[in-house]
Amino acid sequence: MRILKLMFKNTLRHKLRTFLTIVGIGVAVMAFGFLRTVVTAWYSGVEASAANRLITRNSVSFIFPLPLAYRDKIAKIPGVETVSYMNWFGGIYIDKTQFFARMAADPETALEVYPEFIVPPDQLAAFKNERNACIIGADLAKQYNFKLGDVIPIEGDIYPGKWEFVVRAIYQPRDKMVDGTQMWFHWAYLDERMRQEMPGRAGDVGWYIIRIKDPKDAAQISEEVDKLFQNSRAETKTETEAAFQQGFVAGTGLIISLLNFMAFVIIGIIMLILGNTMIMSARERTKEYAVLKTIGFSGSHLTKLIAGESIIISLLGGGLGIALTYPIVGLFSLVVPKSWFPIFYVEPMTLILAGSSALLVGIVASLFPIQRSLRTSIVDGLRFVG
Repeated sequence: MRILKLMFKNTLRHKLRTFLTIVGIGVAVMAFGFLRTVVTAWYSGVEASAANRLITRNSVSFIFPLPLAYRDKIAKIPGVETVSYMNWFGGIYIDKTQFFARMAADPETALEVYPEFIVPPDQLAAFKNERNACIIGADLAKQYNFKLGDVIPIEGDIYPGKWEFVVRAIYQPRDKMVDGTQMWFHWAYLDERMRQEMPGRAGDVGWYIIRIKDPKDAAQISEEVDKLFQNSRAETKTETEAAFQQGFVAGTGLIISLLNFMAFVIIGIIMLILGNTMIMSARERTKEYAVLKTIGFSGSHLTKLIAGESIIISLLGGGLGIALTYPIVGLFSLVVPKSWFPIFYVEPMTLILAGSSALLVGIVASLFPIQRSLRTSIVDGLRFVG
């Protein structure tokens, strides 16, 4: 109990220095938490992938289409439950900065392969029954204040022309790991326009989504799909949804590496801030530690005293940083369009890493002052002037 009282007394001895150290650690931990949240958001598509979904695309590149005729052949493969398909539509809403995913989908099967998109039955029926109807996510509806019956005008770029879509359904994400910013419309509506205006692009889909019965069969079914279309005009590459999403993330590997590097640099900054404070404190208390030795304090007592002070400061700073992370992440979510980072929240693992880092730094920062106090003899300590 006496050691504990001394810990808190020493922590508060230089109130301004302690306060500035805690604030410095807090800001650094907050920055660490924010960067980790950005990295997590970048990988959210991979994390949210379903184990029983496969993606089949053109083997040359994702931008090259596949024939619609492949659908029935894929559906006959043992282990396949449902086959759906989509096209990336692109387009411009208001201006190029207003980005959100816009895709042409098969209304009969899309929600079978994506059951995490929850749609009321009456809205789903309305969506299926109208030629130019669309379905949008609840987050997208909130962002632009879209309501059922609203018309969304899109200026086509990949598919030129002026397009208008009527909002007939709004889906709710099943959980916070599901993207709520997408827009789907009828693939048949897109194909109809292509047959009239660009016949050479009619009858093609962007990629297939395959729902399988057993995730353990993913590799075998993927191989069978690709064997079906070997030596065809459009050979395929089939992989799990997670691998497909990972391919997109891999293209930004340098950015992710840089963000991770910055996170570790921040840990180093925390260590420097706290280490400097502890070294200054140990130097100022050299004579005090010598006096404590003369009245019976052992090396373990001094170790607990110095380490305890360092850990208290680091944990207070870590707690402040964790508390600041939430409003910073919330502010970022308000400033940046939801469609840029559809899944953006502070994960429990981020908090664990931030707290653990602060604790570890507190322990490491106390090592040099502890070593100094233990090596300094009572006589040298009492003679010390500093």
